[in-house]
Amino acid sequence: MTYSLRIADLPNNERPRERLIAYGPKSLATAELIAILLGTGQGKGKLSAVGLGQYILNQLSKHQRDPLSILRNITVQELTQIHGIGTAKATTILAAIELGKRVFQSRPPELALVDSPQVAADALSQEMMWQTQEKFAVLLLDVNNRLLGIQVITIGTATETLAHPREIFREVIRQGATRVIVSHNHPSGNVEPSSEDINLTRQLLAGAQFLAIPILDHIIMGNGEHSSLRQTTNLWDEYPQVD
Repeated sequence: MTYSLRIADLPNNERPRERLIAYGPKSLATAELIAILLGTGQGKGKLSAVGLGQYILNQLSKHQRDPLSILRNITVQELTQIHGIGTAKATTILAAIELGKRVFQSRPPELALVDSPQVAADALSQEMMWQTQEKFAVLLLDVNNRLLGIQVITIGTATETLAHPREIFREVIRQGATRVIVSHNHPSGNVEPSSEDINLTRQLLAGAQFLAIPILDHIIMGNGEHSSLRQTTNLWDEYPQVD
């Protein structure tokens, strides 16, 4: 597909804005999303807005990292070093990135009902989602599964964290919670549970049976993704939790 310099010169079915309206933002490539922010092209070889968006991603990928992870913390100075990106375009991109962060990291209000892994992940996102170190945290809930608070139990290295069931339940009891969701993050972004994650979950579920403090789920988080061990394993069948 050949792109002209202006989005307005494209056929309707090829324009990023029109495609977003028709099919939703998830249908667009990252370069097309950037193109909507840029509005017009420029830069090397008189690129279209979409071409300039792709050129930005190509320049960032030279760092041999995921360009989206670089964009997450990029500065105006770094963006304006890319040919074709001036201060206006750079600040527009940064504003969109920051808005996305704030929306993604917004927490449910206190006493909000936590009734799905997605709601739990939303509540934990600010503490857990894009951290470079592993953290282990708990969502503290009342008897009606309403959010009482969030407590980080331990912080580990880039590859591992230490969380002992004793420390976890001590904090749950101290805070007066009657139900709990546990969570930790994987800085690598791979949210598949490790054998250590499975073993720790087994210990916690067994302890929860003894203490009559139900553990409702174990959420693994990383790089915008999350995984529910309750949904992906049979551990809760092995260790039924008391309601």
